[in-house]
Amino acid sequence: MEIELGRECDVDNWMQLVNKVKDSFPGLETKEALEEHRHTVLGFMRKGSAICARVNDQIVAALLFSREDSMLCFLAVDENYRRQRIAEKMVTCMLSLMNEKRDVAVTTYREGVPEGIAARAFYKRLGFVEGKLTEEFGSPVQELILKR
Repeated sequence: MEIELGRECDVDNWMQLVNKVKDSFPGLETKEALEEHRHTVLGFMRKGSAICARVNDQIVAALLFSREDSMLCFLAVDENYRRQRIAEKMVTCMLSLMNEKRDVAVTTYREGVPEGIAARAFYKRLGFVEGKLTEEFGSPVQELILKR
């Protein structure tokens, strides 16, 4: 397995993963939303803000981040590759590319939402702490902050 920056030529493989996990992410319900996400991914790739984990030619995990906003924007791991610390390695890679003096934010499902149990536990294990409650794509979420 290799963890590396995603390139524009990776977008089709990237979107295959997104299609597998889309039901876990609000805002990816329609064909139009997925096409918009594809354009978003390409923008992140052009800025060097997309990280992927690759096994052979298959992308098995994907992460988008914003240096400007000091934010982890998207993180997904194929269910067949979970519990192998891939996400942790990708977050470590992301942190090495960001300003080490700025806190890092991520939003995920609020406490008590079944779809968010694993994600919240993962982020908390990495040191993220609960922040403000907000909403994204019409879904109630909570910001988690990694103090740096």
